[in-house]
Amino acid sequence: MGKQNDSFITDEMLVKYYELNKKKKEIELEMNELKDTFHEYFNKLVGPNNKAEITIKGYKLQRQVRKIEKYKEDETVKRLEELQMNDLLQVVKKPDESKIKSALQLGLIDEKNLEGCIVTSYSPAISVKTLAPR
Repeated sequence: MGKQNDSFITDEMLVKYYELNKKKKEIELEMNELKDTFHEYFNKLVGPNNKAEITIKGYKLQRQVRKIEKYKEDETVKRLEELQMNDLLQVVKKPDESKIKSALQLGLIDEKNLEGCIVTSYSPAISVKTLAPR
């Protein structure tokens, strides 16, 4: 299964990983609560969409605000079509995965016809759980 080398996995390693992961989740939760408090403070101080900063005893707390603008797809397409500005629209052809799966199940298309079209990727993940209640 794994590579043969001088290292091995011990129960101490599993316990340490399990405990660190538990602490990490607790820390992330606590940090998120603090971030919410900081945002609330700045919202009252300067409003919700403004950057701000304060300095307390050698620590600087800053809030940056990114502005992101996107066009509402349906409304923009409709408006551009009304203005006869079709050159400003994209025609995007993409495979409809659910329809392809249905067509395969119904036998309307053979898997051989799609050879070389499927990309498979893997992303390994580590999980350590305790079998005994803690």
